[in-house]
Amino acid sequence: MGRDAERWRTFQGTRTVAVAARTVTSTVRLLETLPAVVRGDSRVTVVFAYDSTSAFSAGVLDLLKDAGCRILPWTQLADVSPDLLISASENIDVPPGDWPVLVLPHGIGFQKMVPDSRAEGVRLSGLVPDTLLDSGRAWLAVSHPDQEKQLITARPETAGRTVLIGDPVLDELRASASHARVYREALGLARGQRLVVLSSTWGPTSLLGRDPGLPARLLAALPYDGYRLAAVIHPNVWAGHGAWQIRTLLADAMDAGLLLMPPVNTWRAALVAADCVIGDHGSVTLYGAALGKPILLGAFGSDAVPGTAMARLGRAAPRLDPRADVRRQVEAALDTHTPDRFTDIVAGAFSRPGHALARLRTTVYGLLGLSEPGGTPPPVLSLPRPDLPVAEVTSWLVRTSVEFTDGRAVVTAHRCPSAVGDGESSDEAPGEFIHLAADDHERDARVSESSSVLLRRQAAPTSVAALRWIREVLDRYPGSYLAGTAVAGAGYLVGIRDGRVVEVSTTGPALDAGLPASLVYTCLRGHIPLDAAVTLRADGVHETDAVLRLRTRG
Repeated sequence: MGRDAERWRTFQGTRTVAVAARTVTSTVRLLETLPAVVRGDSRVTVVFAYDSTSAFSAGVLDLLKDAGCRILPWTQLADVSPDLLISASENIDVPPGDWPVLVLPHGIGFQKMVPDSRAEGVRLSGLVPDTLLDSGRAWLAVSHPDQEKQLITARPETAGRTVLIGDPVLDELRASASHARVYREALGLARGQRLVVLSSTWGPTSLLGRDPGLPARLLAALPYDGYRLAAVIHPNVWAGHGAWQIRTLLADAMDAGLLLMPPVNTWRAALVAADCVIGDHGSVTLYGAALGKPILLGAFGSDAVPGTAMARLGRAAPRLDPRADVRRQVEAALDTHTPDRFTDIVAGAFSRPGHALARLRTTVYGLLGLSEPGGTPPPVLSLPRPDLPVAEVTSWLVRTSVEFTDGRAVVTAHRCPSAVGDGESSDEAPGEFIHLAADDHERDARVSESSSVLLRRQAAPTSVAALRWIREVLDRYPGSYLAGTAVAGAGYLVGIRDGRVVEVSTTGPALDAGLPASLVYTCLRGHIPLDAAVTLRADGVHETDAVLRLRTRG
């Protein structure tokens, strides 16, 4: 790089593209997009100019280093004198020069008012500073012709300075829809479970800004066996507050199984895998609507720009009432939704879907004064399988109820992670039984010592090993009533403190190992014979009920 760069290069490119790396949000957008635009072309050299002036610049350097980018200090940008600067952050101070500046949106269009770091008040997100616009060097990428009209109304000087690109992120999301099952498996979802994605933009009017306790309350309300909850939090929240603060704030929810998506990349796979989206006025919510997902609005700030597709979604999508039954609201959203519900709104935000990368490549090469690489347009690839640790829940508050159908006992089990369970609601209704169950990986000794049911979800290799574990764990926790574990290829064994052992075999869907143990507990308290066939229904699971056969041995 610099004036003497030709002496040291291996690839003798004829054009240099500088990429503005100012915030995690804008840098990620370019890291995701540019490889497809310039792939395989040795004529183009790409460097990343790091601008540390943003309030949300934390994490940018780590991101660039992890990606293996060649990093240039922003102060040296003028020395490089690139042929083109590409930025997904509009709030940049570009040094003097005659090279063009292409500004891509880092979300969906120009849908939000944000604090103005250069003056008091707010500004339109996505609109470049007056100095850059007045220089005649700026080109603003838009995803829909209506955005060109919006910009001209806000700043007449933008006339003739916009380029209709489309939205490469939406194209990628839609190209990945057929891989939803793969993403669901990577996120740890079992068959029959539903994934609710909670999405929050940044700022005090965002979902988490308004209601940081919502994730824990959702996990307390939605049956553990039927639902999983993932949180997608805007990178500005991670940069502004830090990962430690976020994880500390959401500790109870994470202990209850919250899938906290890292701020880079994985949110897209989670959105494709989602059955329902609870969001706000951030772009992820509108992307969810574009994928045909049911939408509930947990918050919606006044900083959404009137007349935009986002503002129209704010009027059309149902609101989540946190004071009412949130489970009922989620289920209603799932049961009544049709995939084309928001089609007209989405059509006002995205134009020419499927062609964004091709149009972006044409624009970039036109500004560079180069012919486009021959052959086919740049491919729109599906998202990679996310690689992240799945949240582990190790204790539950279990409520079971018993009814009899055609002489057979039907046990319904509702499990709630104990980290968000309501410890005060321990009164049992007629025919209802409540107990605490803990995995042998539970870290809080008080929970294990208070649990009536102990379990091990990792299958024991043999029945002998299972019986040895049962004896050991009941000796370790004398207040517990029974302990159960799966046995590899041989069902489940549940040991009772009085020495009896119940063999449980199942017909139907595979079960979490905690359910057979809770079933035996219910049979003991409900006076159901331990040598019978019992139907088990896991609350919230929309699959065929499992039929379990019990057999007691000494």
